[in-house]
Amino acid sequence: MTICAYATFDGPDDELAPVLAAWREAGIEGRAERWDDPDADWSAYDAVVVRSVWDYVDRRAEFLGWARRVASVTRLLNPYPVIDANTDKTYLRELGVPIVPTHWSSRELPHWPEYVVKPAVSAGARDTTRTTDRAEAARLAAALEAAGRTPMVQPYLDMVESEGETSLLYFNRRFSHAVRRSPMLAPGATTEDNERAELRTPAPDQVELAEKVLTAVPHDLLYARIDLVRLPGGEPVLIELELTEPYFFLDLDPAAPARFAAALRELLG
Repeated sequence: MTICAYATFDGPDDELAPVLAAWREAGIEGRAERWDDPDADWSAYDAVVVRSVWDYVDRRAEFLGWARRVASVTRLLNPYPVIDANTDKTYLRELGVPIVPTHWSSRELPHWPEYVVKPAVSAGARDTTRTTDRAEAARLAAALEAAGRTPMVQPYLDMVESEGETSLLYFNRRFSHAVRRSPMLAPGATTEDNERAELRTPAPDQVELAEKVLTAVPHDLLYARIDLVRLPGGEPVLIELELTEPYFFLDLDPAAPARFAAALRELLG
């Protein structure tokens, strides 16, 4: 029997149970392990699957040290080089695909009607601010720099309020499903609003861009979530490539857990 760890955190994860059930059906015994548990024996597993490690943001160096150690004693999925790069959004500069216009400094900000300022290491819109004031945007970016963090300054895209974000889910590089997500920074939006999503059939240009994004990553990818938005001209661009701890929206597609399990089975051989 293949035994895999499901790396999680000390908090709720409503995708844990359906994933472990699907793994069991695929002949994989899954055990939930807190990633920062000092007593966990990672070498006892055929693979460690990084999943809901949602508290790593404030401890990125510790988390990467953990991932490096795990990768030295068993198979880590996604692999350590992927996690190392993907936990800092400066990876967006290296992919060679269309992304949301991004200014990586507090100096000489472009003139946009509205700004979004956030750090390159963050999750769930933490420390993210929307403002129409260019001077305020520069001040916020400078504060991030003063704290040793890389700022990302982007234009706010009104189109997300009508179209939302499109997230395409891939398991072992095969398309599984896509969802429409509500924008986090829309007026009156709450965390609960963003967690609500609905299945969406991606447009051909979105699929084309998603495939190009996947091609830019040379490593094994058990999972990938590709978050896209459209610019005012209508062209799709990447807002984020989630390769470390994305929510899969498994509740929206009953067959998705089985596809995820099959992908893991394939990679393990």
